[in-house]
Amino acid sequence: MLKKYYHQKTILITGAASGIGKRFAEQVSGIAESTLILWDRNPEILDEMKAANVSKTRIITAGIDISDPELIHLEAEKLLKHNLLPDIIINCAGIVIGKMFHEHSDAEVEQTIRINTTGSMLVTKAFLNAMMDRGSGQIVNLASASGYTGVPRLSVYASSKWAILGWSESLRIEMKKLKTGIGVTAVIPSYIDTGMFKGVKAPLFVPILKTDDIVERMITGIARGKNEIKAPLMIRFVPLLKAVLPPSVFDWLSGSVTGAYQSMDSFIGREPKSS
Repeated sequence: MLKKYYHQKTILITGAASGIGKRFAEQVSGIAESTLILWDRNPEILDEMKAANVSKTRIITAGIDISDPELIHLEAEKLLKHNLLPDIIINCAGIVIGKMFHEHSDAEVEQTIRINTTGSMLVTKAFLNAMMDRGSGQIVNLASASGYTGVPRLSVYASSKWAILGWSESLRIEMKKLKTGIGVTAVIPSYIDTGMFKGVKAPLFVPILKTDDIVERMITGIARGKNEIKAPLMIRFVPLLKAVLPPSVFDWLSGSVTGAYQSMDSFIGREPKSS
């Protein structure tokens, strides 16, 4: 089923040089012959991935920082001129700056929102009209369990992911209402061991996910046209618990019982690359 679904698909992946984006590219290339368009602001890593590719997958790379709208539009126009309209867009690019809100600089707030939220919207928008004209496609947006509930030291990151969830749901309903043939999938994981959240402490009942695990869930869920892909299991119950419990009880459960509110206290994050 997976081989048939991904066969000859053109797949655009942002944030493809690391984490989920990189592993998705590596895994899907082993499933079916396809075309991968890999975008990242670290093009040298993309070139290494392309050189290491031994499958029949065609790989096209570009050093794109999705916080730059002009770069997005220029590269999108180039792809469309070469008949490389994505069948699937995987919006994986993202950053996290683990600080209390008052410690953030203005630039850090703006950068997080521009990359995690606005960038994904603009990448999608650059191709959406052409996808609608074609009558098919799948938009996959990497959200987060922090889009369900706030966590100290994740205020800006969480807000960017709440926005992704709201946008994904609205876009999905719009595409369905307009009968475009385009689906939208929101991926909603807890912490993942990509290095992006190095140092975090897993809350009770919410283990840190392996990158391969969430990528495998994504590959299968996208092929099945799922609206949401959630992991681990406990994440499915968070919206229900917030709906039925008084805020004070939910805060006690998250803070004193599961330790979710202390999970970022030892955050280190991904080490910056040397220039």
